[in-house]
Amino acid sequence: MITEIKNKILSKLAIVGIVLILCATPQAAASLIGAEFHESASDIMIKSLQTQPQNSFLKKMYTQLFFVPIWINEKSFSSFSQELFAQIKEDKTLSHTTRLYQDMLALEEKAQKIYATSSTMTQKVDLEFKISQLYQGYADYTLYGSINWGAFQARLSNLKVDDIAAAWVTYKPKESPISLIENALMNGSLREEFQNAMPNEYRYKALQKALIRYLEIQQNGGWPAVPLRGTLTVGQRYKAVPALRERLRATGDYRPCSGSREDNIYDNCLKEAVIRFQKRNGLEAKGVVGPATIKALNVSIERRIVAIRLNLDRIKWLKERNEKRHIIINIPAFSLYFEEDGNLRQEMGVITGTRKNPTPIFSNRVKHIVLNPYWNVPESIIQKEMIPKLMRNANAMAREKIEIHSGWGENDKKINPATVDWSQYRYSKTVPFRFAQVPGVHNALGKVKFLFPNEFSVYMHDTPTKQLFNRTTRAFSHGCIRLSKPIELLKTFSTFNTSVDFDKSQETLKGKNMTQLNLDNSVPIDVVYLTAWVDYDGQLQFRDDIYGYDEMQFKSYRNW
Repeated sequence: MITEIKNKILSKLAIVGIVLILCATPQAAASLIGAEFHESASDIMIKSLQTQPQNSFLKKMYTQLFFVPIWINEKSFSSFSQELFAQIKEDKTLSHTTRLYQDMLALEEKAQKIYATSSTMTQKVDLEFKISQLYQGYADYTLYGSINWGAFQARLSNLKVDDIAAAWVTYKPKESPISLIENALMNGSLREEFQNAMPNEYRYKALQKALIRYLEIQQNGGWPAVPLRGTLTVGQRYKAVPALRERLRATGDYRPCSGSREDNIYDNCLKEAVIRFQKRNGLEAKGVVGPATIKALNVSIERRIVAIRLNLDRIKWLKERNEKRHIIINIPAFSLYFEEDGNLRQEMGVITGTRKNPTPIFSNRVKHIVLNPYWNVPESIIQKEMIPKLMRNANAMAREKIEIHSGWGENDKKINPATVDWSQYRYSKTVPFRFAQVPGVHNALGKVKFLFPNEFSVYMHDTPTKQLFNRTTRAFSHGCIRLSKPIELLKTFSTFNTSVDFDKSQETLKGKNMTQLNLDNSVPIDVVYLTAWVDYDGQLQFRDDIYGYDEMQFKSYRNW
């Protein structure tokens, strides 16, 4: 009997694959028993979708699934429908006031009514389509998030009017709503597929839990404003101390200490809570409550929730990595993280681009290390900064140990800048000269640079301006990434690259001869922009939106 039904489905749908999918799941038996029902439903679905555009979600999905109904059976809606309804109900990140949630409730009620009465096949197929549309909405919410990337890219492009070249490269999530439902049909569980589709990196699940916790804080009334001015001294009384303590208690920074009276005295227990808060917000962590700390304390719960949601959605569009090693540069944190086997091996401070010269967000691989590098000055810097200097003083580049060559070839000769009328190149489309700063301690790239060839001409490098690493906000470069510990990073690369002999490199660095090391084990690098994340110790971190991207993305944030 089962064989006959299988053959009937084969002849009707002219496909083997979907039968194998159905037979591989707990739903297979029910599907085969109700084969006639599914055939009749398929007939109606095929006719109904004929007029749909080729790119419509329903037509694409059911064509891919050979018009087999997913959400309905003959006598009840399917277990996949039950899983979908339950998944939406249990998703604590989805507000009950959203249209998506309300549509789920209405559809669940409609499905129950349809199967509680004598309903036609057409009504059931209509229910099938409506649940598919609900599924599409929820899958889009889960897999893709709420950032309108097209609108955001348009805003980045508009920055060119202000001579700002901003870039953010996205990488589409590995799963789509159609591939996810295909996998669910094959594996028998929609819930498991939604779980499997979650990003595994950047501690996404921990950040999602943090969002749920902050939503609960919001539902409980949020946190009080802290009416503070000036600075607090340990042992002194202040009217605002109780509000400060409750603000820090709300986010778990304040932990009661034995002997602490919890009155209006700024004691050591409260100071330690302030330090924890400052560390989580990238502030100078000495327990001094100054203007920057007061500003961070008084960011509303609503703004914090928005920041967490935005960053969850950003993680979905980062490049997936499944490799032993991984370098992450988080621009708002001004930090580099070197991961190995998913654990933090090395961390250091970095300097990134200014708001006028933002470091691009993209992914690549570190393939080369250069010792004693020349700095080939980008054309934009030549035109904006160096030509005006040369127009005032022909010897300006010599002071900075920058040679000017007639072109980019190895044998192109050096020229005397006094022989050139530099004003003709101030606003020209191209500059026919190469400006190169010779190797040495004075060099803008320092003694080492790490190359990951890319369209933005961005790389990591040493810097002679070490004093800037003492600052908490470090957006000072023209877009490249300056490292606080480049020699330590060189040593790390030497541990898994035979082409990098650390001791020999140390000797090379004592001189001025440029040397390129080609890595036999390249490392993926991701330059990211996360203003909210969970760190390697499980702490929720927030940072300032230094490029204004939070604001730009939230302007066209999708409401579900």
